[in-house]
Amino acid sequence: MTVVLDSHVHFWDPRRLRYPWLDDVARLDRPFTPDDFPGRHDVIVVEAGRTSADAPAEIAWIRREAERHPWIRGIVAHADLDRPAAVNRYAADPFVVGVRHNVQDEAPGFLEGRDFRAGVRLLGEAGLPFDACVRAHQLPELAALAEACPRTTIVLDHLGKPSPGGPGYRQWRRDLRRLARYGNVRCKLSGLATETPPGTARALVVDALREALDTFGPDRCLYGSDWPVMTLATDHEAWLDVVHAALDGHPADAVLRHNAEQTYLAHAAFGPAGRKDPR
Repeated sequence: MTVVLDSHVHFWDPRRLRYPWLDDVARLDRPFTPDDFPGRHDVIVVEAGRTSADAPAEIAWIRREAERHPWIRGIVAHADLDRPAAVNRYAADPFVVGVRHNVQDEAPGFLEGRDFRAGVRLLGEAGLPFDACVRAHQLPELAALAEACPRTTIVLDHLGKPSPGGPGYRQWRRDLRRLARYGNVRCKLSGLATETPPGTARALVVDALREALDTFGPDRCLYGSDWPVMTLATDHEAWLDVVHAALDGHPADAVLRHNAEQTYLAHAAFGPAGRKDPR
């Protein structure tokens, strides 16, 4: 049986750090820490939208938690990629296994900015992947970014946030196929539970996951739970069950573990120049 590596888990604690987005999500406005995590497997922690200034403190907290919970394998940390110097402080830290600058609410054209693209290219030079949290309408911009930054691995969070079976679904499928033409792009099978209206048929969600699997191939897809955001719509085991249903006929080991290891952990200690273990 596959030992899962969940590539998309968040932890936060409003008693420690400030998370502005939680002001609008009362059900999530409380601590969610490793002690609360319901899974029994390894995880990659993804930055949780604290204020930009608190990014180093977030890394320090998760690092301490990883000392108590060795199943925390690393963090996809925040950096303001339109300020490329922000990348440099992570290049030599093996606990930082990727970078995310959440761009889903940025203005059109943001991903085309010169400074932002310079930051994404620096990630590639450092052996760090870029987690791209975008909405469906931004997929064409992301495809252009992938073309402009071929040495950087780009990981699409939450399939680009489609609404399975809803308005724009056909366009999402077309744009996803265009994005998948670039071999430096990966896709996370995550986040759909909170993107679908209540009562959406499970079959539609499975269809969207299979669309991603068929488009990218199982060697370029990663499992992610998006816990605890996903608790707004489902629970941890139910989402894993949906992903298993979509994987029917595909190699589960690759999607549930090995692809995340290759994407995030292969260079954790001995990567490209500048990516050395300081311990």
